[in-house]
Amino acid sequence: MKPGGVFIVLEFSMPRRFPIKQLYNFYFFRILPLLGRIFSKDKSAYNYLTESVNAFPDGNNFIKVLSKAGFINSRFISQTFGIASIYCGTKPVLKIHQPVSE
Repeated sequence: MKPGGVFIVLEFSMPRRFPIKQLYNFYFFRILPLLGRIFSKDKSAYNYLTESVNAFPDGNNFIKVLSKAGFINSRFISQTFGIASIYCGTKPVLKIHQPVSE
């Protein structure tokens, strides 16, 4: 990424507010895997999705990851009651120190 470039990603998140959290968890952990098994005829279909979302460091935890990677002005915008988030960060512009002439 070029210096000054902006990193933007849309990623699933885990909602934290009642009742969205409970409804989402029921759908995501019970209904979605069942539908995946029915339509794909594969017992493990869509299990990877729930595992992936659970493993992803969402919210401020991902902002910390971006910061450690050197991004600045990182932030996230929660979408659809917390079901997804947009993450943004900027790669800093490298400043070359030049000697000050007297």
